[in-house]
Amino acid sequence: MSKRSAGILLYRLDGPSVLVVHPGGPFFKNKDAGAWSLPKGEHEPDEDPRAAALREFTEETGMTLHDRELLPLGEVRMRSGKTITAWAAEGEFDVDSLRSNTFEIEWPPRSGRRQSFPEVDRALWCDLDTAREKLNAAQAPFIDRLVELLR
Repeated sequence: MSKRSAGILLYRLDGPSVLVVHPGGPFFKNKDAGAWSLPKGEHEPDEDPRAAALREFTEETGMTLHDRELLPLGEVRMRSGKTITAWAAEGEFDVDSLRSNTFEIEWPPRSGRRQSFPEVDRALWCDLDTAREKLNAAQAPFIDRLVELLR
């Protein structure tokens, strides 16, 4: 069974604009276009994806989205085979207040040393065209679906 993730695309009606996050760690350090994501994370097959999306948003940003109306954005399939289910929520987030969980890996490879890195190292509010450029290409349809829902 392929992996599943769930996430939330936070948006503001000022344009509109959306919040995207940059993955932390050494593999994405110098990557920009196509490397960003909506705040999301993996969940177990028997876990409610909506609850997982709310949890993962908090883990990756440090901001709790209290139960609110979430607009369903459907699913996309990544090249890796992972399926992402997403919702949109209107809200505000101060990118300077970003506080992400961390993960640990052996770095540098085969060094025997383990280092800790943030899951997300940057957050950015951007217009929809910029978001389409920055997001992993498989996640860009979430932007188009948000536009349709806001019409």
